[in-house]
Amino acid sequence: RARLLLVGLAPAAHGGNRTGRVFTGDQSGAWLFEALHEAGFASQPTSVHRTDGLTLRDAYVTATARCAPPANKPTLEEVANCAPYLLEELRLLGRVRVVVGLGRIGWQAYLRARRALGAPLPRRAPVFGHGAATTFDDGVTLIASYHPSQQNTFTGKLTRPMLRAVFDSARDLLE
Repeated sequence: RARLLLVGLAPAAHGGNRTGRVFTGDQSGAWLFEALHEAGFASQPTSVHRTDGLTLRDAYVTATARCAPPANKPTLEEVANCAPYLLEELRLLGRVRVVVGLGRIGWQAYLRARRALGAPLPRRAPVFGHGAATTFDDGVTLIASYHPSQQNTFTGKLTRPMLRAVFDSARDLLE
């Protein structure tokens, strides 16, 4: 029943793969769930294990690939092999109005999935850039965010206020 969908890269080897819940138990998740909590989409700001009490509110988190890819770079074959899972999730999530593409890979995976499902796309392909947004003819808005990986957070490419702003925008669009 979620109206907000987050599409990430893949479960991290020492996070989601280990804990059984995407973005749980790693630093990317620490950033993500804090921002989701601050925007009202999560019951608590932390996610350390599957039974920690975290619940999402009006939100659903998924990934492009279903296992941790080497060097965090899934191959095209891996993305294609995992695509049916994302497509099925999109079919089941009929209330989604806002999608956040976490990183270019999540952004592109959502656009490919829309195309595969026959959903409308703009004439010009939307360009990924943190905070960029595009609204499709069916009323769904796609917002881009840099992925909350340590590669982006340690270097300052993504800051907590930047990530929070993405989810504040999502909240505003849903209200």
